[in-house]
Amino acid sequence: MYVAVKGGERAIDNAHAWLAEERRGAPDVVELSVEQIREQLAIAVNRVMAEGSLYDPDLAALAIKQARGDMIEAVFLMRAYRTTLPRFGTTFPVDTGQMRCVRRVSATFKDLPGGQILGPTFDYTHRLLDFKLAAEGDVTLAPEATEAAPEVPHVTEFLNSEGLIEEECRTDAEPPDLTREPLETPASRALRLQTLTRGDEGFLLSMAYSTQRGYGRNHAFVGELRIGVVSVEMDIPELGFSIAIGEIELTECETVNQFKGSKTEPPQFTRGYGLVFGQSERKSISMALVDRALRWKELGEDDSGAPAQDEEFVLYHADNVQATGFLEHIKLPHYVDFQSELELVRKLRREVAAKDEVT
Repeated sequence: MYVAVKGGERAIDNAHAWLAEERRGAPDVVELSVEQIREQLAIAVNRVMAEGSLYDPDLAALAIKQARGDMIEAVFLMRAYRTTLPRFGTTFPVDTGQMRCVRRVSATFKDLPGGQILGPTFDYTHRLLDFKLAAEGDVTLAPEATEAAPEVPHVTEFLNSEGLIEEECRTDAEPPDLTREPLETPASRALRLQTLTRGDEGFLLSMAYSTQRGYGRNHAFVGELRIGVVSVEMDIPELGFSIAIGEIELTECETVNQFKGSKTEPPQFTRGYGLVFGQSERKSISMALVDRALRWKELGEDDSGAPAQDEEFVLYHADNVQATGFLEHIKLPHYVDFQSELELVRKLRREVAAKDEVT
């Protein structure tokens, strides 16, 4: 839009050059490599992969570097690149029950098969700046080699054995694909989960927090939070059988929620679910809380009018790329629109002034 302005194209080229200079920073400082970002800013990389709907740590690290650390801009870059990729097929659903966990905790059962695995977490660290990191010294390694734990069952299976938690609804129907079809409401739970898993982490955190503060109150326990690696399998028609094409890291959260029962269901626990690329605990827990809040209708609960229970509000405002585009477009030239508004206000003021003179 600025190209139409006199000198606009040259100004844009200069702005790009200035941006590249700012991105690089002081030339006497060693340039940050994509490998460094991938390995040492893994949480940021995981967020960009999740909200960009593309599992590729190298591309996510590159996007972060190109965006100068702007997470939403990096997500936008990933989404744009994703649209250029061919689709060769569809993988089978991953089996998180076969996950090799590096972290697995439960707030509902102290002793559970496979044990609690603390793993790499900030939960028990002191929130004090560690100035040793500024010295760029070697990191003290863990006393034992960090290996993924063997496959362990889901905690909710223990409750399920007693019939105390709702049965998980499973279907062979192919779920809708949010990356190919626009979002429409009312949406199935599969479509809602797709929207939430690529939604903005901050937005989902706010929505989840609101449910804990009483807006659509739904008391939740973290039945299980697990982080680990799962195998991704795909059917190869030429071979006549499926093969594992790789492994991805996932964070999965299952919440156990109170439910007083309804006209058709007895009192029992219900479920909330979150699944996110990489290590992303805050996002997966938030997703599970919001998922449960959005299920009020199918569970026969009353609508409290809380924001987190409003499907249209949550789903249409969770996407940070769409929100950013709509928000930031107002800084682009609106000269003609503003001039018409300006002339309208002047006209109205003249009419008011004329009436005042008459009276």
